[in-house]
Amino acid sequence: MPERLVDRNPVVPSDQLIAQMVPPAMFDDVSFSSYIPDPNEPSQAEAVKKAEEFSQKVAKIRGKGGKRGLFGKKAPATGLGLYLDGGFGVGKTHLLASIFHSVPEPKAFGTFVELTHVVGALGFNKALDELSNHSVLCIDEFELDDPGDTMLVSRLLSELSARGVSIVATSNTLPGQLGEGRFAAEDFMREIKKLGSIFESIRVDGPDYRHRDLPPAPDPTSEDELIERAGQIDGATLDDFDELLAHLSTLHPSRYGKLLDGVEAVFWKNVHPAADQAVALRLVVLADRLYDASIPVTSSGAKLDEIFTEEMLAGGYRKKYLRATSRLLALSRFAAVG
Repeated sequence: MPERLVDRNPVVPSDQLIAQMVPPAMFDDVSFSSYIPDPNEPSQAEAVKKAEEFSQKVAKIRGKGGKRGLFGKKAPATGLGLYLDGGFGVGKTHLLASIFHSVPEPKAFGTFVELTHVVGALGFNKALDELSNHSVLCIDEFELDDPGDTMLVSRLLSELSARGVSIVATSNTLPGQLGEGRFAAEDFMREIKKLGSIFESIRVDGPDYRHRDLPPAPDPTSEDELIERAGQIDGATLDDFDELLAHLSTLHPSRYGKLLDGVEAVFWKNVHPAADQAVALRLVVLADRLYDASIPVTSSGAKLDEIFTEEMLAGGYRKKYLRATSRLLALSRFAAVG
């Protein structure tokens, strides 16, 4: 009988939240040399060069200790900042993970969403203290969908940089344009500008995912077949979609990764469109953790590209929802061939 995710209540000790911030397993073995630049996109080779140079400089930051100031006291060295901008599928995360692998311990790697969850779980001061001795903080999929998160992360990165922590981030939007068209408040825009000043921006060109149509979603399986297939796979979980959504609401998103420990495949019964934005955003985080762990997804009910409604896709979180849809479809196709 397959296990159920709703029966799992993972606990992540606070002292492990930072320690578990590492690249997804699919990027365990990447390096600068394994990145193959497209000869038709010269910016890719330039990005590899800049990323390697950044890594070499990061290693020296802590050793320098800063310049002598007044009264002979050493001012702390300021961390470096690198921002890799480009569309989906051009290798930004590959380069980010390569930087992570090539710099000294301690170091941390996580998505923007993971970072905000960790800060929320630990509290700002504790997160700042624990990250302050790191050589680098790597932030994938930098997103500014919420003004509160923007100001929180802006303050965190500014203080980390002042303490000598270098920061490298990836996104599909240049720093000065983060949040553009969503929040017009003067305080928000001031924070955006402050955040952008931390980074040297490097463009990574290539085919943009927005100009590619998503592959059609596979047809959902019948519930009887779903149950039968789930019973044939060791390490599979089988959940009713509504029960799973209710369970996710009881867990801090920083625990979603732990929720999937040891899971080989997930099966969802009675999939349907998300009822509201809060539910949808929890599903985005779960989709990211499933994708990081390469866990196949099989479902009955509505198609996986119908989870996020047209109204949701027309809103400010459009990029999140499209990414989650793309990842769920990839995992469902993986399940079909597996």
